[in-house]
Amino acid sequence: MELGQKEASIEAPVSDLAETVLANATLVLSNEVIRGAVTIRGGRIAAIDQGVSVPSGAVDCAGEYLAPGLIELHTDNLERHMTPRPGVKWPLDAAVLAHDAELASVGVTTVFDALRVGSIPSASKGKYEKYARHVADHILALREAGHLRISHYLHLRAEICSETLVDELAEFHEGDRIGIVSLMDHTPGQRQFRDISKYEEYLSGKHGMTGPEMAAYFEELKALSKRVGAVHEAAAAEVGKRLGATLASHDDTTESDVATSIGHGVRLAEFPTTLEAARASHRAGVAVIMGAPNLLRGGSHSGNVAASELAEEGVLDILSSDYAPSSLLMAAVRMGLEGGDMAAGLRTVTAAPAQAAGLADRGVIEIGKRADLIRFGVAGDLPVMRSTWTQGHKA
Repeated sequence: MELGQKEASIEAPVSDLAETVLANATLVLSNEVIRGAVTIRGGRIAAIDQGVSVPSGAVDCAGEYLAPGLIELHTDNLERHMTPRPGVKWPLDAAVLAHDAELASVGVTTVFDALRVGSIPSASKGKYEKYARHVADHILALREAGHLRISHYLHLRAEICSETLVDELAEFHEGDRIGIVSLMDHTPGQRQFRDISKYEEYLSGKHGMTGPEMAAYFEELKALSKRVGAVHEAAAAEVGKRLGATLASHDDTTESDVATSIGHGVRLAEFPTTLEAARASHRAGVAVIMGAPNLLRGGSHSGNVAASELAEEGVLDILSSDYAPSSLLMAAVRMGLEGGDMAAGLRTVTAAPAQAAGLADRGVIEIGKRADLIRFGVAGDLPVMRSTWTQGHKA
């Protein structure tokens, strides 16, 4: 059963009598852009009509874009709300609600909240405390109570180089809405942090680590990776399969990395660090996801391959906002304008992520699909958000 089908059976029912017509819009369909109207009934798309007329009672979109709601597969945004400043822990429910509202405001209608699983109590000094199960409980409880504006799934970021990964993964079960399990290996000197100086900048900026402290930490991580890395990677892959989640690799760098990922059953390649790895994943039918901030900034903050280079090579399938929610629509619109194909640009944040995550009921404007929609204008190359609808309701 697809994830979207699971969700439909447990979300609050939408009245079959409720009808909204969004007219005189520039509709971003799967492979084309047309002028027309969308009729929403019972939380689903009931009709799609061409033309510029605005029937009585309809919402006049004034020619602005109407597109599927954005689907975010990998975002750390919740962490920013949980810890707005170093050492400050915000009330968790308030953090989740603020995160949810922020995503709705930038057009995201489905999110896979990334939660780190796997800690290093012996060396972290409180920097990498266990938190995933506790946060997941709050997200799920708020959702069940009907307090969230958009659709939430969980993305477990399995830290291979950790001491507690297997025990923490065991706390999750099939009813936890786990949509993605990613295999994350942040061992110094490889993958994302091949350039050790970039890892030093990250730890210094985020956790205030000093030079000697970092050196000792790096040595401990390397020893830990050598001891448990292969076992943890295999265990995380098996848990992902047990939970029915999409399995993702993270920061693949070489063709050998990609081959190992494919052997585990990976279907999504998150942030490959080289063109070589992205090409290998693409050839194997593994969807390649890159950061929208990377595309907008013109390069990776970690010194790895630029998303624009993968786009030019035709091996970029999906965009993720990563740490900047507003970047998702911004990057997709820029791709659409620069490439002269808005439908193609928007596919990277709608249909492509939906397909990769097994969400068969959304990501496109088609009759019968969820009425998860966004309306936006464009100022230059910058999208201006107007409205977000989830299952036909304003979010």
